[in-house]
Amino acid sequence: MSPDPRGREPVAIGLEGVSRRFGAFAALDGVSLDIPSGGLVALLGPSGSGKTTLLRVIAGLELPDEGTVRFGGHDVAGRQPRDREVGFVFQHYALFRHMTVFENVAFGLRVRPRRLRRPEHEIRARVRELLELVQLAPLAERYPGQLSGGQRQRVALARALAVEPRVLLLDEPFGALDAKVRKELRRWLRRLHDDMGVTTVFVTHDQEEALELADRVVVMHRGRVEQVGTPEEVYDQPATEFVYGFLGSVNLFHGRLGDGLMRIGSTQHAAPEYAGAEDGAAVAFVRTHEFDIGTVENDGAFPAVVNQLRALGPSVRVELTSPDWREPIEAELSRERSDALRLRRGDRVFLKPRRLRVFRPSTPVPAAPELEWVL
Repeated sequence: MSPDPRGREPVAIGLEGVSRRFGAFAALDGVSLDIPSGGLVALLGPSGSGKTTLLRVIAGLELPDEGTVRFGGHDVAGRQPRDREVGFVFQHYALFRHMTVFENVAFGLRVRPRRLRRPEHEIRARVRELLELVQLAPLAERYPGQLSGGQRQRVALARALAVEPRVLLLDEPFGALDAKVRKELRRWLRRLHDDMGVTTVFVTHDQEEALELADRVVVMHRGRVEQVGTPEEVYDQPATEFVYGFLGSVNLFHGRLGDGLMRIGSTQHAAPEYAGAEDGAAVAFVRTHEFDIGTVENDGAFPAVVNQLRALGPSVRVELTSPDWREPIEAELSRERSDALRLRRGDRVFLKPRRLRVFRPSTPVPAAPELEWVL
């Protein structure tokens, strides 16, 4: 199947200074963002971060109070959603229950103005082609109530693609599905995007989904963009304390920073990026897999006691307490390392971070994700 039957190029999207308020609440606060042509971009953030509002502004379903939205360099402020050539897929499918799979996919083609509507034989050929693409051709005559959740979501995607959009927008497309089906559909959507090349933007609060599926990840918080980058960049090089605290499984420590050293309890750790800095409060993040656990004391290691061990597949998650820190600390080891240490509840050990990222806190650090396990 060709990327676009009408031979058009996928469109780049540009947003500049976009704000949207609902009363006193700023859902979007001066958002500027460039989405490359043909890209697969994730808008990632917690509930209330503005990601769905931003998607609706791109679609034209919400109008910004300030700022500019451009498609292919052209301001689309005066264009209705249908004139923006956008396909929109909602979390809960929004299929017509009284229509078959075939009729649902054909719907957008049949309600076009007469001057733009294809002949019926071309519509039917287009629908059959799409049903083959989403692997649902044998189910064309079934009704939505006779399909699984994953099948209904594929029907919704086929319906959005039927109108040959230049931009595909997905709002939590897999949020209503179980974990196994979500994984299967993520792989399927990635292959579909690679085949079709449509500029695609999807909203998710699932970190694994964003990091696995997207070319670029836009991390949002309180109506603003915190960081934009490849999945590797936002995970390995978080730009702010919020991004570090939100992505992955992390421990958050409060301490004092001065002269290139971060002091946490009785330990101190190198922070060369702050060499020469004045003494002051700071926070440090350590991902759960970036700890070494040993039985011999060494510099920079916390004394700790094992509270709990949980074996999950190839890894073991360990909860510890330390006199240096009031909150539980969580670490992750390989099964082999755990077996070699023969860890048991109540064991006294030493916990040393292999990598520690220090920030001078400019905004309150999120409390909820600090010690959460994200599967």
